[in-house]
Amino acid sequence: MSLLNVVSQAGSMFQNFGLQIGPQYDPLFYDVMIYIVGTMLFAVFLLSAISFWLRRKGLGGQAAKEKWTQELEKYFQKEQIGLMPDEKHHW
Repeated sequence: MSLLNVVSQAGSMFQNFGLQIGPQYDPLFYDVMIYIVGTMLFAVFLLSAISFWLRRKGLGGQAAKEKWTQELEKYFQKEQIGLMPDEKHHW
């Protein structure tokens, strides 16, 4: 049996099953697909809004965010990162 015969038989077999899904078989196919895609898009929007809120406010409120920003600021001051040349301290 050649590969071409196998492919043609498999194609005709899947053609019989193909009529059981899609707009020809189910009149609510597009409605359900729009519902599923809309639910996924809403979930992505909701997760992005939550992640934006957590990024801006932090998990532990203002105190938790301030602690790591103060540590970072101390490190930047010590290493003089991000300062313009005329802003550096001359000790």
